[in-house]
This record gives sequence, C-alpha cells and structure tokens, in this order.
Amino acid sequence: QVQLVESGGGLVQAGGSLRLSCAASGSIFSINTMGWYRQAPGKQRELVAAITSGGSTNLVDSVKGRFTISRDNAKNTVYLQMNSLKPEDTAVYHCNAESAEAGAFYDSWGQGTQVTVSS
Repeated sequence: QVQLVESGGGLVQAGGSLRLSCAASGSIFSINTMGWYRQAPGKQRELVAAITSGGSTNLVDSVKGRFTISRDNAKNTVYLQMNSLKPEDTAVYHCNAESAEAGAFYDSWGQGTQVTVSS
C-alpha cells in the first residue's frame, strides 16, 4: 500500500502562486501514475493534472499554461506548481497514486490540502 502526505496549500490573492507537494511512502515501487485532483464546495472531484512514472503529463484544459506537474522519483514526491491562480481554483486538492502490486490495483489518496484564492 501507498501512503500520501500533501503540503503547500494556503490562502493567496488572485494572480499569485502556490506549490503543492505530495510525498509518497510505503510500496512506492508499485506506483505508476500520480496526480492531483480537486474538489470545490458543491462540485464533483475533478482531475487537475497527472504524471506517469515515465514523466508523461496530462493537465485539464482550465489549468494549461498556468499549472505544472512534476515528479522527483528520488524523493518519491510529486509537485503541482500553480501560477496565475484564479478564484475558481479554490478547492481542496488531493494527491492520488495509482499502483499495482501482486496482480492487484490500488488507488491511494492523501488527506487533502485547502487552496483558497481571493479576488
């Protein structure tokens, strides 16, 4: 199993930047894709960005050009650099890891970190 711990959320003014970090522990060798999801009040959780073990990335259209996802395999950490933040980016951001071990697939989640963007 994989354990995930997020950090880096907070309150920022529109146009500002934040960097989220997600440190993985446990069965880290089994991790394939890691990603960031967010959930705003009254809305469904949505995928924001994902990165594979090979470094391929995918970002939702609404954050392209503003957010960057990266991965440091030596530190077992994935980052989400968020620039030019908008009030609509306000949400709880959750780290996710997809892993496979002994023929079984797992979805692991962090506890979430709040990002609030004021106008």
